[in-house]
Amino acid sequence: MAKKYSQSAHSRLDSHEKLCRIMQKETHDKIEGLAKQIARLEKILIGAAALIISGLGSALLQLINKWYIKIKVVFVKI
Repeated sequence: MAKKYSQSAHSRLDSHEKLCRIMQKETHDKIEGLAKQIARLEKILIGAAALIISGLGSALLQLINKWYIKIKVVFVKI
């Protein structure tokens, strides 16, 4: 009886370990996929931020240029 119980317990332990390994691999694959998605989103956000900063910089240069031209015209009239 003890031998039968021991084999049964051993069999259940082996099947549990196999299940744990499968679940661990699935979890690892999901985490790896999420890491790739996060990296892609970071690249998109950095690109969008660079685009916004360059656009604002361009607008600022245009405003400075217009302001400079107006001041130049005022000083030429004087």
